[in-house]
Amino acid sequence: MKKKIAALVLIILIAGLCIFLNKANKKDTSNELTLFGNIEIRQVDLSFQVGGLISKLLKEEGDTVKKGELVAVMDDSDYSANFKRAAAEVDRTLAAQKDAVDKYNRYAPLGIDDTVSKQEVESLYNAQNKANADYKAAIANKNYLSNQLKYTKLYAPEDGIIMVRVVEPGSNVQKGQPVYTMAKTSPVWVRAYVNEKDLGNIKYGQEVNVYTDTTDPNTGKKREYKGQIGYISPVAEFTPKTVQSTDTRTDLVYRIRVYINDIDEYLRQGMPVTITVNLKSDGENKKMDN
Repeated sequence: MKKKIAALVLIILIAGLCIFLNKANKKDTSNELTLFGNIEIRQVDLSFQVGGLISKLLKEEGDTVKKGELVAVMDDSDYSANFKRAAAEVDRTLAAQKDAVDKYNRYAPLGIDDTVSKQEVESLYNAQNKANADYKAAIANKNYLSNQLKYTKLYAPEDGIIMVRVVEPGSNVQKGQPVYTMAKTSPVWVRAYVNEKDLGNIKYGQEVNVYTDTTDPNTGKKREYKGQIGYISPVAEFTPKTVQSTDTRTDLVYRIRVYINDIDEYLRQGMPVTITVNLKSDGENKKMDN
C-alpha cells in the first residue's frame, strides 16, 4: 500500500514538473504575427533580336550567369556579308559626295559672269545635295546592319540562373523567340496575405523574419532570413486557395510583398515559407526614443 502511495506521489510530482517546464518554455506569441507565403523570383525569357540559325548554346539548365555574359551565338554569315556590303557603299557614296562638292565649288563662281549657265550651276548644287543625302543614308544603313550583326550574339541581361533551355543548336529561330528562361538572382520576395484585422499592425519597411522548411545542417535549425515589407495592396481580395494558413475560412485579405535582404542559393521559386513579424518592437523603440 505504501509503495502504491509513493508511486502515485511520484507520478503527481512528475506531472507537475512537466506542466511547469511547459509553461516556462512556452513562448509568448501575443505580440508576434505569423504569416505564410511563397517565394517569388522574377523570370526573363532570353531571345535574339534577329532571326536565324543557332550555332552555339553556351549554357545548360541550372548554370549561373553573370550580367553581360555571352550565352548563345547565331550563325552570322549573312549578317556579316550585309555589313561588309554596307561598309563598301559608304566608301562609294563618300567618293561620289566629294566629287559632287568639288564640281559645285569649281563651277559655281563661273555662274556669276555667265561663263557657266545658272541652270548648270543649279544642277551641280542639286547633285551635291543628293550626294550628301546618299552618303548619310549609307552611313545609317551601315550602322543598322552593324547592330544586326551584333544581335547575333545573346548576352545575359542580369545575374541569374538558367531554368529552361528552350531550343538546341541547329534550330532556326525567329526574332523574339525564347531561347532560354532565366531566373534573376535578385530581387527575391515572398508573396503573402494578411487578414484585415492584422493590417493595422504592419507597415512599409517593417523588418520581419522569414523561415523555410529546410533545416540548416550547420545550426540544426530552420534556415532564417531577414526581410522587410515592401508592398501592401490597397485592395482587399478573397483568400486564394493556394495560400497555406492555419485559418481555412474564406476571408478578405490584403496581399503583401516581403523583400528578402540576405539572398542565397537555397531560395527557390514557389518555396513555402513562414514569416514572423514582431509587433512589439516598434512600441519598444518609441518608448526608448521618449
